[in-house]
Formats: sequence, structure tokens, C-alpha cells
Amino acid sequence: MFIQTDPTISRLLMLRSGAIAVQLIAVLSVYFLLEHQIALLPLLVVIAIEAIFQLVSVFAYRNVSQARPIGMLMQLTADVLFLTILLSLSGGATNAFVSLLLLPIMIAAVTLREKGLAYIAVLAIAAYSFLLIRMPDHSMHQMNMSGHFIGMWVNFVLSASVIALVIGAMSRALKERERTIAKAREQQLRNEQLVTLDGAAAQITHQLASPIANLQLLFEELLEEQPNNPVVVQMQTPLKQCARQLNDFRKLSAQLRNKNTTEHITVNQLQTQIIDTLLLQHPDQHIYWLSEPIAATLKSDAMLLPAILNLLQNACIANQKNNQTQLELSWQQDNQHSESIYLLIRDFGSGFSQSQLAELGGQLMPSSQGMGLAVLLSNVTFERLNGSLTMYNHAGGGAVAKVKLAIANNEQSLT
Repeated sequence: MFIQTDPTISRLLMLRSGAIAVQLIAVLSVYFLLEHQIALLPLLVVIAIEAIFQLVSVFAYRNVSQARPIGMLMQLTADVLFLTILLSLSGGATNAFVSLLLLPIMIAAVTLREKGLAYIAVLAIAAYSFLLIRMPDHSMHQMNMSGHFIGMWVNFVLSASVIALVIGAMSRALKERERTIAKAREQQLRNEQLVTLDGAAAQITHQLASPIANLQLLFEELLEEQPNNPVVVQMQTPLKQCARQLNDFRKLSAQLRNKNTTEHITVNQLQTQIIDTLLLQHPDQHIYWLSEPIAATLKSDAMLLPAILNLLQNACIANQKNNQTQLELSWQQDNQHSESIYLLIRDFGSGFSQSQLAELGGQLMPSSQGMGLAVLLSNVTFERLNGSLTMYNHAGGGAVAKVKLAIANNEQSLT
């Protein structure tokens, strides 16, 4: 599979390739055309080493989709060092291109965090200071130029500081704005999907209401005519379940439209509902609770239990595909935030692939297990109740769904 190179490191490598070509042309032109006495061989050796480093970098980052910050830091450090050596061999601080040391600072301002940016800025200032100190005495005292070169050094320090502070702050502000826009766009897309699903569910519920009512009437007539027929008697349970589900759907729809409706449920009550529902829907699966229920009251609404059951349904399907019948559930207290607790659901299936982990809960994902839609709806429910959902593979096999649930305030729990 082809992996696109990180655009940030790619631009840096392209810029360095152009810089190497310009350096080589400039050195040859100055020596042969302008006939200036410069250290030609040392300069060519440094450029050759820089070219080799460039080839190694291109090879190392050819299939890297996201460069690590330490990688960018090393690349910019190498640029500062190569540029410093070239400048020291061609006039030092008197070289007209000494201001090129500002370029790595600019790149660091838009690619690195504060510490990395500060490191590159200090390194560039130290490089300029080194070039100034290593200047020959005759260059410093000729025509009283020492004050001029010191002024240039002060100007460089001020320019480097302004670039690091201003461009760095602007870059962080733009990145934060991009993250906010991306999050809002994702939330809007998710809301549009939920509205579409809500409309489809309401339509299907309305269409099923009449047939189920007709079936109920037919069942009552059959029961009067054949009260001892076992087939007729067995029809009563599924018909009641269908009628109850339709009423639950109507209740869910009403509560979801009224966003101010809030409910509360204790952890013990929620655990009991989970056990009863799973025993009814998947009698072949066995729950092992690894911890006792925590004495707390949780924020809840009509969608909380269905959201958890969606995750349990996926866990049961994963177990069945792997010929397993055990589910491990546990409660954990959040040590950092006392206003929330965690419910951990572990199955013993084959676990998630990397693509599934990247897509679950974020968007609709085609799946033979139907996990994409179920987890999407569950994730939205937990977020609406100030919780969250995290999914990962367990080190001992299987997958884990970690549900963060918000604890209701004491004043709210009394109402």
C-alpha cells in the first residue's frame, strides 16, 4: 500500500535540496567567475556531506505519513549546523547571507512546539554569536567596524526573538482554529447522520404500528377460538415484546426532542439492568463482574442503557465468532476526576484492526458486524451525557470498550 509522505517534512527536504543546489552554484561562481579567494575544497566537502545527509533523510522519510517532532528537530538542527560551518568558511559574521540563520527559526515556528522552537532559536543565536567571536581581529578593527557587527548581532537576536514569539503564537492560534473548525465540522456531520437516522426510525416505527396492532387483534381472536393451542399461546410473548418496543421508541423520541429532560440512575440499578437485558437477549453469554458496583448516581436518559447494550451486543458477536462465551465487566473510579467513573467491557474475540480503531465512533463504517453504526450512536449518547467512549485491544486478547460516565451532582440526585 502506498503511504504519502508527511507534507511538512517533504517541504523541508525540498527546500534543503534547493538550498544545496544554490550553495554549490554560489561557491563555484564566487571562486571561478568572481575570482575571490575562498576555501573551495572545505566548502565543497561540507556541501557534499550535506547532500549525503539529504539523501539519507529522503530515504528515511520516503514512507512516513506523520513525522515525529524529534525528527523535525533533528533536521532543523542539522540545517543550522551546516549553515554555520559554511558561513564560518566564507567570512563568518561578515558574510552577507548570515541572516539565513533566521530561516530555521521561521520553519520551527510553524512546525514545532514551544520547547522545540525555543531550542532552534537559541541554537541559531548561539551560531551567530560563534561566528561573531571567531571573526579575525583585523575585520573587527578595520574602519572601526566592531560596533557595526555588534549592532548586526543585536538586530539578529531581536529578529529571532520576534519571529519566535509572533510567528509561533500565530501558528498556534491557526492550528487551534483549525482543530476547532474540524471538530465543529465533525459534530455537524454526526448530527446530520443522527437526524437522518431519527427520521428513518420514526417512519419505520409508524409503519410497524398498524401491522402489529392488526396482529394483536388476530391473536386475540385465535386465543378465543383455540385457547389451548400451544402455538397460539407462544405468540403472546413476542407480540407483547413488539408492542413494548414500540412504546419505548416513542418514549425515546419524545425524550430526545426535549433536551432539557434529565434522569438519574444508580450504578447498582444500571448493573442490574445490564445483567437482566443481556440474559434475555444473549443467554449463551456469561458476564463476570471483576468489581463491585460503586456507590454513585449517574447522569442518564432513555438512551443510556441502549447505548451500553450496543457495546455488549458487539462484544457478544465478537465472542460468538471466536467461539467464546465469557464477558468481563468492571467498574473503575476516576482518580483524577471524582465526578466520573468508568465501565469497562471486555470480550474475548479477535479484537479490532487498526482501521476499525481509527473509524469506530467517528463515522459510519461498513462492517459485517454492524459495529460502525452502533458505536457511533453509543458514542454520541455518552458525549451528550458528559461522558466518552474509548476502544482498544486488550493485551491478553479481545477488545475493550471503556465508557466514561458522569456522576450526577448531589443536588440533582435528590430531585
